[in-house]
Amino acid sequence: MDIKSILATVDHTLLSTTASWDEIKKICDDGIQFQTASVCIPPCYVKAATQYVNGKIPICTVIGFPNGYSTTAVKVYETIDAVNNGADEIDMVIPVGKLKNKEFDELLDEIKAIKKACQGRILKVIVEACLLSQQEKTKICEIISLSGADFIKTSTGFSTGGATREDVAFFAKEVQPHVKVKAAGGISTLADAEDFLSLGASRLGTSRIVKIVKDNPSAYAD
Repeated sequence: MDIKSILATVDHTLLSTTASWDEIKKICDDGIQFQTASVCIPPCYVKAATQYVNGKIPICTVIGFPNGYSTTAVKVYETIDAVNNGADEIDMVIPVGKLKNKEFDELLDEIKAIKKACQGRILKVIVEACLLSQQEKTKICEIISLSGADFIKTSTGFSTGGATREDVAFFAKEVQPHVKVKAAGGISTLADAEDFLSLGASRLGTSRIVKIVKDNPSAYAD
């Protein structure tokens, strides 16, 4: 797979606690230059970033991040605020404890409520796969398939593990065809990126792919 095709699947990401506005602008500049799928940034920068990019790249942000245990009402408010500030895509974190409690209807209702608050924007549901049993992974694929969400996303990158090849392949098989897969966390090489895409991911959450390309500009120019 050529580098430009890989970059077109990347949500170029900066979600660190210490992220500054100068760093966010740089992420946006790089995303525009290398034509990534989006830039994924903290909610507090969405409005400024939307104005800064002026429609040149989609702005993605996170909701209930990184732990997912805010109430549904808080997550809905966060989503409405993000949309009003210009977000094009929303990555929400599920309350993992509710999945473990088998509160499946509440989980489904929460994702549906956030999807409604997205007002037509893309919704990706972060499930923190590293914390789930295989049975729980199967169940959350079923719930997300029923919810109206657009993606299942493996990880926040802030827990005990990131995307694995096994999880991406499993999610791609288990979700309904209208749900896509986003792999996030630990994608550090072009080989990683190609593997995840070949296993069924449609998006990659990472900052490292752009860095690799910047370090090897001749490859992007080919």
